[in-house]
Amino acid sequence: MTLSDLPNLGPKSELMLLSAGIDSLEQPRALGSVRAYARVKRAGGRPGLNLLWALEGALSGMPWQVVAQEHRTSLLLALDASKREV
Repeated sequence: MTLSDLPNLGPKSELMLLSAGIDSLEQPRALGSVRAYARVKRAGGRPGLNLLWALEGALSGMPWQVVAQEHRTSLLLALDASKREV
């Protein structure tokens, strides 16, 4: 099973994650969606917020559209907080 086999993630998402050194299914689970997304950004990737929604959906079992609608604010706040920690 590869990263693109996770729900909501496709080959483009997988390439972004791989370029950030996230190459196993366990890594996004251990990092969580916000830290995995931040790692892609720090690695020079240019992910859109859809990657954050897709990661959260893949980890929680929800469609990314539901994540974007119902969990947008909490994820953006967590992302903002993670930027201040660096």
